[in-house]
Amino acid sequence: MAPPSGHSLLLISALGIFALDCFTRGQKNSTLIFTKENTIRNCSCSAGIPDCDYSLANLMCSCKTVLPFAVERTSYSGHLTIWFTDTSALGLLLNFTLVRDLKLSLCSTNTLPTEYLAICGLKRLRISTEAKQPSPEQSLVIHNGGESKPREKPTLLHKGWQACMYISFLDMALFNRESSLKSYSIENVDSITNNFPHFSYFKTFPLLSNRSYVVTFIY
Repeated sequence: MAPPSGHSLLLISALGIFALDCFTRGQKNSTLIFTKENTIRNCSCSAGIPDCDYSLANLMCSCKTVLPFAVERTSYSGHLTIWFTDTSALGLLLNFTLVRDLKLSLCSTNTLPTEYLAICGLKRLRISTEAKQPSPEQSLVIHNGGESKPREKPTLLHKGWQACMYISFLDMALFNRESSLKSYSIENVDSITNNFPHFSYFKTFPLLSNRSYVVTFIY
């Protein structure tokens, strides 16, 4: 068979570059946040990183250091993975933050206290306790509904905050147990503060009085 001509080689090379460009643009980066030694690293990763492999994350992902007092309220429409060693920074990162798909990986053998994280709009939760007790990753689908109607923008209460219809309370002590993830939901909750007076979160986070909520407890 005759070798390809120079024109053919040029065409093949151009097609290869075009295909690689399409593949790269088609990949969606995921967000990885890990807390270690009083610092928070926020990373954008184009490939999956094994849990708690800090060196590989710093090598393969685009990461920046964020000081705890500089953490801003934001929302995550894609996959969010958080590696953590204790609960000190999780409240800053997650309380009343809009997260659709969340994975939490405990990267230490610490025993966690019974503390609750209040997360908005959570549809799927995955947890990993590989460092504490080797076991398969667990996954839980909380709800299949949308946070808002198609093309409807979230209601902004004030800068950085969003009203959410679905509120999930996550008991961090579940990382101490070997039992499977469980949840139960209460629908049509029209008064959050009256129905859950012992949760101090609602005293500092704004909620709309003319909406009903779906409250889910994960344990």
